[in-house]
Amino acid sequence: MLFSSVLFLFCFLPLTLLLYYICPRGHKNTGKNTVLFITSIIFYAWGEPVYIFLMLFTILHNYIFAILIGKQKAKGNEKASKYLLVGSVILNLGVLGFFKYSNFFISNIDSLFGLDIPLLEIALPIGISFYTFQTMSYTIDVYKGITKVQYNPISFGAYVTLFPQLIAGPIVQYKTVAEELDNRKNEHLTFAKGIKTFTVGLAKKVLIANSVGQLWDTVIGLEPSQMTVLTSWLGIIAFSLQIYFDFSGYSDMAIGLGRMFGFEFNINFNYPYISQSVTEFWRRWHISLGSWFREYLYIPLGGNRVSRWKHLRNIFIVWFCTGFWHGANWNFIIWGLYFGVLLVLEKTFLLKVLAAIPRFFRHIYLLLIVIVSWVFFAIEDVSVCLDYLGNMFFMNGLPLYDDRAVYLLYTNAFVISIAILFSMPLFNRIAEKLRTKNETFYQIICLIGCLFVWFASTASLVSNSYNPFLYFRF
Repeated sequence: MLFSSVLFLFCFLPLTLLLYYICPRGHKNTGKNTVLFITSIIFYAWGEPVYIFLMLFTILHNYIFAILIGKQKAKGNEKASKYLLVGSVILNLGVLGFFKYSNFFISNIDSLFGLDIPLLEIALPIGISFYTFQTMSYTIDVYKGITKVQYNPISFGAYVTLFPQLIAGPIVQYKTVAEELDNRKNEHLTFAKGIKTFTVGLAKKVLIANSVGQLWDTVIGLEPSQMTVLTSWLGIIAFSLQIYFDFSGYSDMAIGLGRMFGFEFNINFNYPYISQSVTEFWRRWHISLGSWFREYLYIPLGGNRVSRWKHLRNIFIVWFCTGFWHGANWNFIIWGLYFGVLLVLEKTFLLKVLAAIPRFFRHIYLLLIVIVSWVFFAIEDVSVCLDYLGNMFFMNGLPLYDDRAVYLLYTNAFVISIAILFSMPLFNRIAEKLRTKNETFYQIICLIGCLFVWFASTASLVSNSYNPFLYFRF
């Protein structure tokens, strides 16, 4: 069930909110957490009923391991608690590895050794990468003493299954919501703010991402003989905008939903396309994933507090894992290592070079780097990726443009322009200035804007069947 679907917007969400707000709070919010746990299970089961048992198993074994780790820590038995942590991590990664990466390893072994081992007939459980990382962060933080053990299984289950962030993040670490999970009150105070945030995300997803996404689908579906340099650039620019508005829109909807239920999730995107270096870009893009890898992999490896070569090694390990986390295919590994190389170059000398050149050229550098990276992200066949890059950079003997390319540019110029404008904080700054000058007028404008977005989004969803979500495969 997508957030950006008529079923969710006008059936599931209103009913869930009604049940949540009429339910008694109970001790440590057990009553309301029970509603969230049950409705979240229903939400997940709507698309993947079989894998509910896998998720419940993940909840159960992390719940038990955390309790055992906490007890051993209380006894001062560091060795036993460490063994328990290692066992928990191995079990989590084992489940993730089996369902997400088994066929990748089998197919590569077949290719390397000329074997014919059949692929496993298993589907990738939706959201497994996200909820596995969340449960791992919980047990690790219990071991570190950063967070307390959650003894209430309903509350812990509600944290893992919480439908706003279940299938596509952001990756919510337990320590950031531990207090709210047991003690949140007065959710109505953040409800209006949540609706506004959700509406912004809905507009990003339905009105912008879906519109530019159709251009990308058109371009990638063309035969090689129908391609031109301009067509290839139009396509990948459209994908660059689609993936940003698709994922950041979904993250905004998740944050908005969280606020409706009294949770404050951290932001996941902060206008990444205004960055002037790869280093800055990854501080602004998928912030929750970057924070997770930094805290639970990069720093434990030694971070930058080691020798120069070990520091570079740590960067490559993190970016190999970042790429592999996104998908069980070589294109994602290349995509991750591509950014790893660029980050190493920036840390060694390139940031100093960039600091010496005008801001405009730093921005162009970043955009070119990122747009090229999306070719590897969007196309799983590496040979097709390289061929597409050849189309973009005049290496395949294609014409600069043709009538089809001009038509695609002409018919999509408006939506591309709108997407580019909204990828910058321009309108956000205007809104803040308006709010400072006249709060009442600002609220009226927000109300009108929200009503327009809901009307336009509903009309689009009813009339158009095109409504993909790119991060479902992760």
